[in-house]
Amino acid sequence: MTSANILREIEELPDMGITLSDGCRLSARVWRPKDAGTDPVPAILEYLPYRKRDGTCARDALTHPWFAARGYACIRVDMRGNGDSEGLMEDEYTPQELSDAVEVINWLAAQDWCSGTVGMMGISWGGFNGLQVAALAPEPLKAVITLCSTVDRFADDIHYKGGCLLNENLGWGATMWAYSSRSPDPALRDDWRDLWLKRLENEPFLPSVWLRHQNRDAYWQHGSVCENYGAIKAKVLAIGGWGDAYKNAVPQIVQNLPGAKGIVGPWVHKYPHFAVPEPRIGFLQEALRWWDNWLKDFDTGVADDPDYRAYLMDGVRPARWYTERPGRWIAEQDGAVAHIPYRTLYLTRTGLSDGPGRLTATVRSPQDCGAEAGEYCAIWLGPEMPGDQRGDDARSLCFDSAPLEVDTDILGAPVVRLSLAADTPQAQIAVRLNQIHPDGASTRITYGVLNLSHRNSAETPEPLTPGEIVDVELKLDQIAWRMPAGHKLRLAISTTYWPLLWPAPEDAELTLTKGALHLPVRRTAKKDEYGFLPPTAADPWETETLREATSSRRREVDMVTGTVHLHIEDDFGMVRDADHGLIAGSVARETWSIHPDDPLSARGRCHWTEEMQRGDIRLRTETTCEMWSDADSFFLTARVEAWENDKQVYERDHSDQIARVCL
Repeated sequence: MTSANILREIEELPDMGITLSDGCRLSARVWRPKDAGTDPVPAILEYLPYRKRDGTCARDALTHPWFAARGYACIRVDMRGNGDSEGLMEDEYTPQELSDAVEVINWLAAQDWCSGTVGMMGISWGGFNGLQVAALAPEPLKAVITLCSTVDRFADDIHYKGGCLLNENLGWGATMWAYSSRSPDPALRDDWRDLWLKRLENEPFLPSVWLRHQNRDAYWQHGSVCENYGAIKAKVLAIGGWGDAYKNAVPQIVQNLPGAKGIVGPWVHKYPHFAVPEPRIGFLQEALRWWDNWLKDFDTGVADDPDYRAYLMDGVRPARWYTERPGRWIAEQDGAVAHIPYRTLYLTRTGLSDGPGRLTATVRSPQDCGAEAGEYCAIWLGPEMPGDQRGDDARSLCFDSAPLEVDTDILGAPVVRLSLAADTPQAQIAVRLNQIHPDGASTRITYGVLNLSHRNSAETPEPLTPGEIVDVELKLDQIAWRMPAGHKLRLAISTTYWPLLWPAPEDAELTLTKGALHLPVRRTAKKDEYGFLPPTAADPWETETLREATSSRRREVDMVTGTVHLHIEDDFGMVRDADHGLIAGSVARETWSIHPDDPLSARGRCHWTEEMQRGDIRLRTETTCEMWSDADSFFLTARVEAWENDKQVYERDHSDQIARVCL
């Protein structure tokens, strides 16, 4: 039994107020059956800082009305300090944020139009806090659907990876610096100007906050549900994409949460009923089965579904963007990937070999190695995927296998174990697993990175002793990939990975004396092992386009100085909402610069423009930031300017110096 064929007439409330115990009013957009007052329904909460009025409208329109027509109240809440809600936001995933969510859940459950059960759904930020709120176990919260999320905030978010500093720490921090600088919609709040100016005055520059926590301390342990999976009582459906940054959480959730189910497709950072690359799936139908089972007590059979469903992608030629990935759906009935056997290949003087062999090899990569890494988190739908790896391979130490004799299905997280020595106390290593085509083209399958000071502990890093051989292990990101017969595997090892990672303070050389690649190899799938319904959605968001969206990526080399620049511009266009008339648009710009011979030449710059117009009120914010470093410290500057009808009404500058700690 499901709600799929029982359609109810719905109503939309654009600004339902939820007043918290401290008096802060949160603004919610609600879709629910018109008769919910006499026939109460479960509530589905999506709780974000990304603005329901002009931010997440496109995906909200496709998703929430569809569930509402099938007997749910969908509640899209602007978090404290964002969109049309009151208050101030201090950071991501704070105790205040999570406490507010628990209050909202309990408030929803007590409404006369709610049946008393609540689900929580979200992607990225909303996927993160859905798990974190579930770990607080509010009684009405019975089910969660988390998409593109993490269970470990230090190991698998946009700040650090393998103990290395991700440049996304600055990039996404710049995004939030811009997002949170925007005003409420003047049509909804008489005091919009006061709220706006108060936000601007109190808005934190989050890269400074995050950079003050360079190891896995209590700051990162907070909100990392891997600290205590047992705290989560709600039933969790976890969904991810191989084109996304967050590839590892789904199998981790399946392995550690009883009753959890996982789905991973070929997608980037999007909901899978409209994600790319295709094939898409009937996500809404799959989610409805989950909600009906756990929120309405219908037996929809979800408990009998395979624990883990993954799209096994065919190994294809490298490209900066894919519209479709050929492959097939595979299914693991019990568990995710922990039971998949490993095949071991050894790093030797002759390449990747089936047996151990002698090895002494050195690598010292130019600082611009990593140019073909693509975006850390592909989200804006520009040319963001990893390109042909041959240029980066030439700057790396490479180990090739013999051509594979049969098609080989890789499912899980490859593990690389190395014995190595460095000539500096601080160094990093990047390891890429690539598919080498018969004509030499190189496609990145998966990768991993490690700050070698974190080789034994992310909590208590320790510098290397130059010249001393140490044993290290890297777990590469999870993947499901078919290697075709006749193609080679390549393990490419570099000491830099720019612009994905901020470089170590010195130009390090690594000497490898032993190594092995442990490759999770699954039985070869002969055909699809699971089938999903085709995608469906509610009617799309109706807008008038005032400026088309465009994206560009340009790499430039200054022939005088030798400095390499990556210029990124994402113009998200400008649209007018056809319903309520609000005009909104934004442009993001980033520049990442480095000299191939000098790690201390690294520099990142970001500039966002946010625009809003309501009638004759025209609002704009310009936010900029920059980061550079020397051997001992990071330096950051940031500025926010606000304009009303072309008159500047606010400005503020921020500067910071933060010591490097084993980084």
